[in-house]
Amino acid sequence: MSVSVYGISNCDTVRKARNWLTQNNITHEFCDIRKTPLAPELLQSWLATAGSAALINKRSTTWRQLSQAEQQATTTADVVSLLQTYPTLLKRPVLTTGTTLLVGFKQQEWQQQLETVK
Repeated sequence: MSVSVYGISNCDTVRKARNWLTQNNITHEFCDIRKTPLAPELLQSWLATAGSAALINKRSTTWRQLSQAEQQATTTADVVSLLQTYPTLLKRPVLTTGTTLLVGFKQQEWQQQLETVK
């Protein structure tokens, strides 16, 4: 089973999550979403699984700088467009295993979900 982590390389939470994966001998691939934009199909899949409330970081500076209209985006297409235009809106990190999607780093949750990966 392959483990992929999506985030921004200079994000403290992403670094903490990647260090935890390394310490627990869980091989993973890292995708810096600033350097490699996420495909619309991938974002649509994540939105269908987790929803925009889980994926959009409404506490971020980027969120506060959006217009009222952008903040009220409700359609999948609009949310995908926002996340592609402003990748720092994505709550980080996002971990995928093909069958699992985890948003944000919660060590206990990651440990439970990844027990079979080790």
